[in-house]
Amino acid sequence: MSFRVRVFALVLLLVVAATAATAWLTLAQVTRQARESAAADRLDVTRITDGLRRYAESHGTWDGVGGTVRDLARDTGQRIRISDAGGTQLADSDALLGRAPRAGGTAAPLLVDPRPELAFPPGGFGPSLPKMTVSAIDEYARSVTYAACLTRAGRAVTVRTGELGIPLYEDAGPKESGAAGARACSRAAAGSSDALRADSDAVAAACGREEGAAREACLRRMFAERTAEVAPQPLTVRLGALDDAGRSLAVGPSIAVAAGVAAAAVAGALLLSRTVLRPVRALTAASRGLGEGDLARRVPAHGRDEIGELGRSFNRMADSLQASEERQRRLVGDIAHELRTPLANLRGYLEALRDGVLEADAELLDSLHEEVLLQQRIVDDLQDLALAEAGALVYHREDLDARDLAETCRTAHSALAAAAGVELAAAVPPVPVRVHGDPGRLRQALSNLVANAVRHTAPGGTVRIEVAEGGGELARISVRDTGSGIAAADLPHLFDRFWRADTARGRATGGSGLGLSIARQIVADHHGAIEVESEVGVGTVFTVTLPVREVREVREIRERGVGAADASARD
Repeated sequence: MSFRVRVFALVLLLVVAATAATAWLTLAQVTRQARESAAADRLDVTRITDGLRRYAESHGTWDGVGGTVRDLARDTGQRIRISDAGGTQLADSDALLGRAPRAGGTAAPLLVDPRPELAFPPGGFGPSLPKMTVSAIDEYARSVTYAACLTRAGRAVTVRTGELGIPLYEDAGPKESGAAGARACSRAAAGSSDALRADSDAVAAACGREEGAAREACLRRMFAERTAEVAPQPLTVRLGALDDAGRSLAVGPSIAVAAGVAAAAVAGALLLSRTVLRPVRALTAASRGLGEGDLARRVPAHGRDEIGELGRSFNRMADSLQASEERQRRLVGDIAHELRTPLANLRGYLEALRDGVLEADAELLDSLHEEVLLQQRIVDDLQDLALAEAGALVYHREDLDARDLAETCRTAHSALAAAAGVELAAAVPPVPVRVHGDPGRLRQALSNLVANAVRHTAPGGTVRIEVAEGGGELARISVRDTGSGIAAADLPHLFDRFWRADTARGRATGGSGLGLSIARQIVADHHGAIEVESEVGVGTVFTVTLPVREVREVREIRERGVGAADASARD
């Protein structure tokens, strides 16, 4: 079965399952919501109660609320009945809409209380709050009586927020008509000094000794009690009827939605299959070309998903293969170049000796022997490097002192340094710096660095081998010279095979060109690293970093040193 068919089958299975689940969930959820909304829809309840409360707050009375009840019932589709606190029915939407009143529903009645509550400023007007409350009682009582009268007279009323948050009403009707009724309402709402005095006495008697929050609660209670006769009273609202039919879910739209989801899912599956297979086909073609030897083949890698990451991984692999092929080709060319000329020389001399053109004197034989040794060194270095890179180089590891490595290398190259007029010195710490490795191989790596430093340092210069610990976990062995230095552009090529900064130098004086490569591989096999810093005209520093192997001797020396220091401090 092809990848396309498998992907399509899997996605199709998921699509069918998701579509069926979505259809079932949609049907169950919408049916449940429809049944719940038949009894009491929360949005409708909020709309009805808010509408009734706004009517009372804006008119100061329930008179004329029937029109609002009719409009709310028509807009929400609910049957609405309102009753006062005594149970007297004030309005029924069935009767207002010309229908026969139906039996009431079983939903719990709602309470709509439009009476205002005093809003005291936080922490302000403390001593004057009782007086402000008495003023608010008088002002609200007159204002709400005035508003109720205007409403019954058929005049428009406007409301604004007064002191302490109480509503205050004003006549908004036309002044050309109904002015007499407005004046009559003004006379009806006129307050009296006796009522004001009674309110003041009641507030003082009830709340005179209260303080803080208790006084504010008392003042709110007294406001509600003293305005109870004129404020619009709470209403009981009942919604619904026994014969209300629950809203049923239409089957047609559900089927259409399910079919649309299924079609969209199938289209998405086809698109997904195409999207996945396009880069797969590109990878297949590129892999085939790579296997046939076309190492320059790459694939477009877009996006951050798995397919894009796969393309980038393939390109990295192709880059690595191409770079490896180029290194191998360059290595073969370098080896041929390094061996061709000296072997041609050897052949020429041998043929001349055979033909009797030259005589086999001691000087000629020494020269030929030296040339053979040089070629043997190149071959040995190539073999060491190949074994090291293949992980087949044999190491005999043991605990050793990095100071001994430095001293051994200094001794071994002292004659070469003296012949070149270069001072070779070693700077080591007073305590052992233990590392674990192959002494011979580490000396070979360090000797390559020291030999390079001596060859590139002019007479009168200095080469120093320095040993130090780096943070207690690393040992650092640095070879520092005062030679000609290396240009920054050449630093990345230092460890390449057969590379040399000065192409004019011969192998007899410039080495085989493999020493740094071998040194880096040996140090890497010891879990270390080689770093290089150089400045033209100042000198170069190669630093070998190796893991430290702590031994009891070091700890004892340090403990003795710390103990001596503590004793000196106490003295």
